[in-house]
Amino acid sequence: MKRAIIILLDGVGAGELPDAHLYNDEGSNTLGNLSRAYDLKLPNLQKYGLGNIVSMRGVSPEEPPLACYGKLKECSPGKDSTTGHWELMGVILDKPFPVYPNGFPKEMLEKFERAINRKVLGGYPASGTVIIEELGPLHIKTGYPIVYTSADSVFQIACHKDVIPLEELYRMCEIARKLFPEIGRVIARPFVGKPGSFVRTPERKDYSLPPPKETLLEKLTKRDIPVVTIGKIDQIFAGKGITTSIHTKDNRDGMSKILCAMDEYEEGLIFANLIDFDMIWGHRNNIEGFAKGLMEFDSWLPQAISKLKDNDLLFITSDHGNDPTTPSTDHSREYAIVLAYKKGMKKGLPLGTRECFCDLGQTIAEYFGLKLENGKSFLDIISKACK
Repeated sequence: MKRAIIILLDGVGAGELPDAHLYNDEGSNTLGNLSRAYDLKLPNLQKYGLGNIVSMRGVSPEEPPLACYGKLKECSPGKDSTTGHWELMGVILDKPFPVYPNGFPKEMLEKFERAINRKVLGGYPASGTVIIEELGPLHIKTGYPIVYTSADSVFQIACHKDVIPLEELYRMCEIARKLFPEIGRVIARPFVGKPGSFVRTPERKDYSLPPPKETLLEKLTKRDIPVVTIGKIDQIFAGKGITTSIHTKDNRDGMSKILCAMDEYEEGLIFANLIDFDMIWGHRNNIEGFAKGLMEFDSWLPQAISKLKDNDLLFITSDHGNDPTTPSTDHSREYAIVLAYKKGMKKGLPLGTRECFCDLGQTIAEYFGLKLENGKSFLDIISKACK
């Protein structure tokens, strides 16, 4: 029985891509800049080769590391989670999702208001935590939902659970999903609390477009190979190609559920997303939180390694950057990390700078006897590293 495990560290980028200037992301380097802004201690990730991928203060290169190491270049335009996840699983987009740097057009907001039969607040780009503090009191007074976007193609709706029940928030998101099929994601953002101390709850829900082409996930399930997702993966892929989905509250819950899944599911693909790096720390420029989150993951990693079986492949990767040291609070156009490990690996070999995120999906596809339309497998390098 074969099994592949992907642990995706959401927003943990490895330096700006050559076209980062087109996205105003010059100088972004999530891991490198973070290491220079905080005293990072990542002894386990260092041993597996993280310092071989990107220059980091306090995380030295290993010679040789325990895992194969490299970075992935994104071919699709954009820098959002949906695009990154889809490309990792074999789908390259030829045009980016629309974004709204000046806010949603008046006609768009009016169309949504007519559909939900109530006015909305906001409509402009904003940090989620900032806009609920700004507009939360008025939202409570009027009952109007808060609508906002970011640098990504997202239509986000924030509602206080005591003002608009969760089911009604989800219903409004479903309406928006149908009204605006061109947008990458519609996101429900429930929150609770009082003015000055509002807190977003874990019941966030993403309404994504289905991938335009068949992904690795769908190819696996068509062959009756189980696909178990942990975190928001099922929402990003609109449920397509997923056997079992396990939702999580935060990184810590996600790491716990990865270990449980490794015990329960002995074959197929386990695909996990640890979102706090992006959602909680990256978007809020929380350098200390981001750093401590990485160190907590580093301390946890040996538990996952200890559960690996002989026919397991483990991949640690990312989907874009979210550099908390830059003025921007949005995603950054960066390389994704990739660490690849198999039990009994003799020494880690360089994977180099891969020309496409799809290379990771193609590697897993080859391991299961499948083939994707895009990407070049590096399974041969992993196999060589095990000899």
